[in-house]
Amino acid sequence: MFKDQIVAVTGAKGGIGRAIAEMYIANGAQVAISDYVDCSETANEIGAKAYICNVSDEGSVRKFITCVEDELGPIDTYISNAGVGTGNGRYVAGASNESWEQAWQINVMGSIYAARLLMPSWVERGSGRFVVTASAAGLLNQIGSTSYTATKHAAVAFAESVAIEHGVDGIKANCICPQYVRSDMTKGMLMAEKSRDGYLEPSDVANALKVAIEKDQFYVFPHKVVQEYFVNRAKHPETYLEGMGKLKQKVGDAFAAAKK
Repeated sequence: MFKDQIVAVTGAKGGIGRAIAEMYIANGAQVAISDYVDCSETANEIGAKAYICNVSDEGSVRKFITCVEDELGPIDTYISNAGVGTGNGRYVAGASNESWEQAWQINVMGSIYAARLLMPSWVERGSGRFVVTASAAGLLNQIGSTSYTATKHAAVAFAESVAIEHGVDGIKANCICPQYVRSDMTKGMLMAEKSRDGYLEPSDVANALKVAIEKDQFYVFPHKVVQEYFVNRAKHPETYLEGMGKLKQKVGDAFAAAKK
């Protein structure tokens, strides 16, 4: 299941991507990691092979996949992990067009570019695994970052489509939906530090993915409570919206207090 697999991971200089790469290596896989900046130091530390890949550029994704397959062999598992988040500003649509486009390209199109290249060969050989690091925000909402919420919802939908469209072809898909995880993205984030559901380590996410793969489960919930929230949202949508509105107010009050 893991041993001798060829695995490619994006956004893996640190955080969740690095932890997932380490998990696969510990279980006998050959792993290629990439980031939009040089990640060779990380690769040397964990025993991976390093590449540079800007997932918002289809040509860069194609080059990454092609180089990995030329140098290591056909990719068995692709971890589409790179992500970005930007705040709204004062109003829900306050973020710039540029930040929205960046979120769309990295959080959604990065997966599409990779799948577009990988799926034909995977379908032909009858196997492959495509893993999307989405977010609890892709099932619920990230207060203060509408672009992150919207694009992570799209990321979840794309991962589901891989499972639906190509499960019959022998291809597996997983969608990782954590809440706050210690990383550069969440460093100094007030909501992360005050989260009542826990501030997980990247290794917790990697371990949750391992368990989900072993149990053949599509969704990966490192924070178990996210599944409960998701079910309650579907059952009681008005209550969900009201509760999130109250949480938004509490977050605003806490942020204002922290600035004093």
